[in-house]
Amino acid sequence: MASPATQNDSDDDDVFAEAFKRHKYKNAFNEENWEEEFDKIPMFMKTVPDEIDPNEYPELAHIQAIIHDEDRTPAEKAQSLKDEGNAFFKEKNYQKAIVAYTAALKNKCGDQDLDTVLLTNRAAAHFHLGNLRSSLNDATTAKKITPGHLKALIRGAQCCMELRNFATAIQWCEEGLKAHPTDKKLRDLRTAADKHKRSAERDARKAKVKEKKLNNEKEAIMAAIKERGIKLLQSVKPCQSDSDAEDDDKESLTAIAELSLDGLSSHKATGAQVFLDEQHNLHWPVLFLYPEHQQSDFISAFCENNSFLDHFAVMFGEELPPWDVDRKYHLQNLQLFFEDEEREALYKVDPETSLLKVLQHKRFFVKVGTPSFIILVNGSSFWKQFLTGKKIRAL
Repeated sequence: MASPATQNDSDDDDVFAEAFKRHKYKNAFNEENWEEEFDKIPMFMKTVPDEIDPNEYPELAHIQAIIHDEDRTPAEKAQSLKDEGNAFFKEKNYQKAIVAYTAALKNKCGDQDLDTVLLTNRAAAHFHLGNLRSSLNDATTAKKITPGHLKALIRGAQCCMELRNFATAIQWCEEGLKAHPTDKKLRDLRTAADKHKRSAERDARKAKVKEKKLNNEKEAIMAAIKERGIKLLQSVKPCQSDSDAEDDDKESLTAIAELSLDGLSSHKATGAQVFLDEQHNLHWPVLFLYPEHQQSDFISAFCENNSFLDHFAVMFGEELPPWDVDRKYHLQNLQLFFEDEEREALYKVDPETSLLKVLQHKRFFVKVGTPSFIILVNGSSFWKQFLTGKKIRAL
């Protein structure tokens, strides 16, 4: 039989157990928040928060206070910050690593070896972020402090390679190989830099030859245009004039572009451009406009000696344009014009005329490198409406 004392102890234990079941343990980890709570403990943290709130992260705040303790020497502070930066670097948090290395350098600890390491580490973080100029600056400063520092020399050469400054990359490698003649990484960088330098020089020579050839071709084209008396119109809108300017021999009031290499590019017609063939014939990009249907046709290379009829026979042959639902645009029905915007006049062109003859007309101006013409159906209602109020002149 149990003694009275033993029985009382058992009764007290039962009371405590029942109370424990009724009242849950406060602030305990549970299945829902245990990972979040663990992440607040410095030992188990996966990442360090951007800002350390002492109320939310008291343990981490105490550790930070120790690291930045004012009683510690500048060298000790710099070393602690370097370690902090290295931890960020391992996490690939290069931006925070840069902040830590920069704070360490601001301590001016006077330890040249430590400063060199901090600079090369910060150069590495900048390099991974693509801040090549900043990385090169840090590598250069580190090299000045410690001329033979291998990591600084390699990083400087790598930055120059990425910046495509291959000659300077070779200089970095050669300087490094004087101090480290057997270093494989420097040798490989030197070989790669030399290869890229030769390739870049070869490409530059080819580009120079090509540019010279293009300039010669353009100069030949401009000479041919000038020789033929063809006029290029500036991109500015010409001034309107109410005068008929009866004397066609008088110099046009419209601003005519000086013969230069910049007036031949066509912005309207897919970038096509006039060119000179081996027989010294000019081929022009030509635009045909159909105002009745708001449509257009484009010929990329219209030889100056060809007539308009040569092209119309193809454009309006057996198959008419799909937008011509009324089947009106037959060859015999067409009328061809070019517009003189300054005089608000239309000049009628005989389709059997060559392109060159039209381009040489005193009132024809080539705009943005592309001669343009208007095509109408003779006698149609739109033809009459379109021509109303306009001056019609023969070529």
